[in-house]
Amino acid sequence: MNRREFVERTGVATGALGMGMLKAHAQDAAKKPSARKMTINLVCGAIGVKAKTQHEVNALAHKHGFESVEARPHDLAAMSDMELDDLQGDMKEKKLAFGASSLPVDFRGGEAKFEDGLKKLPILAQGLQRGGVTRVGTWLSPGSNELTYIANFNQHVVRLRKVTTILKEHGLMLGLEYVGTQRSLVSRKFPFLHTMAETKDLIEFIGTGNVGFVLDSWHWWQAGDTEADIVSLRAEQIAAVDLNDAPVGLRKEEHYDNQRELPAATGVIDLRVFLNALNKIGYDGPVRAEPFNAPLRAMENDEACDATVKALREAMALVW
Repeated sequence: MNRREFVERTGVATGALGMGMLKAHAQDAAKKPSARKMTINLVCGAIGVKAKTQHEVNALAHKHGFESVEARPHDLAAMSDMELDDLQGDMKEKKLAFGASSLPVDFRGGEAKFEDGLKKLPILAQGLQRGGVTRVGTWLSPGSNELTYIANFNQHVVRLRKVTTILKEHGLMLGLEYVGTQRSLVSRKFPFLHTMAETKDLIEFIGTGNVGFVLDSWHWWQAGDTEADIVSLRAEQIAAVDLNDAPVGLRKEEHYDNQRELPAATGVIDLRVFLNALNKIGYDGPVRAEPFNAPLRAMENDEACDATVKALREAMALVW
């Protein structure tokens, strides 16, 4: 089960003046050279774009002006050395870099499924390493109907330590995305970690030295985390960044995890603070949109890519 399916199953508006100021700042900033090192990243599934292969992803990214692409572990692992050389040469010509790969192991469910995924991980990790990928990301479920907080924490430590030990052997770091959405937190009998501080605790207990964060502007905002929380991190502790905005007219606790807006669409989430904090610590990895937005997902591939890259560029223009 992917994250979209999970949230679908489990279920401070910004004034016009404020939004106008945000847009005006972005337009002014867009005229100046950008100091950012972050890359505008394409992850097809997150925006409803259908692409079957790494080559298709790369072609769409190049066509629409993205700067980096998701890495598909099964595709890369299946490539011969010659095929991989051709892929890397094509990416160099297109001026594309790899962002992050998703973690191809289900560590949230039953033991048998986890162990099966773990057995297959070394081959997939080797494929990512051969392709020059260094970042892997996944998300943490914010609750359980079976495991108490402590039992869930311990299971995450044991399982993710096994995962990250394998990843480390192949030069890969794992980013963990905490889910701060308040409705999601209370949708299970036993709430689990949902803030940066708690995720830091989990990372410390895993203890393999190659575990960090996937930071999502939505969850950063929902969790009540701050600029200070971001600047407490080192750039190398962040595997990837997800950028989203929130619908207007709702209190924070009324928002649903799977109903978001493209970056900088409403100004509800202060992306200026979020992105400049990342820029301050020198984050140089992928920034991707994950809006779970039904109108966007209904678009054709090219239309969805155009809308997404435009939104990401507007957001990046907020970086000083």
